[in-house]
Amino acid sequence: MALARLLHGDPQHDTAGSTIDHGRGYEVFTDLAFGGRRNHVFARLAELSAARPGDHVLDVGCGTGYLTRRVAQAVAPGGTALGVDPSSKVIAHARRLAERDGRDNCTFERGIAEELDAATASFDVVVSSLMVHHLPAALRQRALAEIHRVLRPGGRLMVADFRPPRGRIGRHLVGAVTGPAMELNPIGELEGLVRQAGFEDVATGDLHPWIHYVTATKRAVRSAAAT
Repeated sequence: MALARLLHGDPQHDTAGSTIDHGRGYEVFTDLAFGGRRNHVFARLAELSAARPGDHVLDVGCGTGYLTRRVAQAVAPGGTALGVDPSSKVIAHARRLAERDGRDNCTFERGIAEELDAATASFDVVVSSLMVHHLPAALRQRALAEIHRVLRPGGRLMVADFRPPRGRIGRHLVGAVTGPAMELNPIGELEGLVRQAGFEDVATGDLHPWIHYVTATKRAVRSAAAT
């Protein structure tokens, strides 16, 4: 269906995950789907990331950069936010929006979640929103392992994804409109995937109407004196 294709696109040559290629259409649909609460929800996600001035943040599967721009605001002055996404088209759209908003500490590059082009321990915070369900199940653990790798010891994770309606009728309606990736999204597995990747201090929660999130930290390196 046309809307499912708008939301999930096609795999790229270097990843089995699907992509968003129509940035403007995705923005319009998402604004409508959140019923006027999109700004509130994503402001809360940025807050939950615990990003603070001076931090360097990576947004994995950034799409149009809606969350990236909010964490860029949170880390100013002195901090940076980098958004990566496998779609060149959506990255170009995200750059235009960041320029429009005057976010000069906010940049975007093409990249894939399961093979991040970043040095080990190079970010203070990693965030991701509405990305995990785009990945085949076999790649989700690999993507979270990559996120764990690029976080510095003591770094913070905030990952959020679509929470399907709990009722059968609601799920069916979501599937009819958006396709099975969102209708059948196994959101309850996200916490376990984060723990399996090696994260600690794991916490979960929901944001109305559609978001489930997990926050966690990467274990800090203990000094010799502490042991």
